[in-house]
Amino acid sequence: MGKKLKIKMVRSVIARPEKQRKILRGMGLNRLNRCVTLDDTPQVRGMIDKVIHLVSVEEIKG
Repeated sequence: MGKKLKIKMVRSVIARPEKQRKILRGMGLNRLNRCVTLDDTPQVRGMIDKVIHLVSVEEIKG
């Protein structure tokens, strides 16, 4: 199995551009302090780079 990433939304999307809101929704984050576990892929890393100021990320070894 590949690596996984635990992504937690730590900042609100209020007053953020719609593009950033769509990225968070695409990752499955729709409320503050929610966590999702996603595969570590280049696509997910790109999404994280766009909203890194709104989320916290930690690697899960699996």
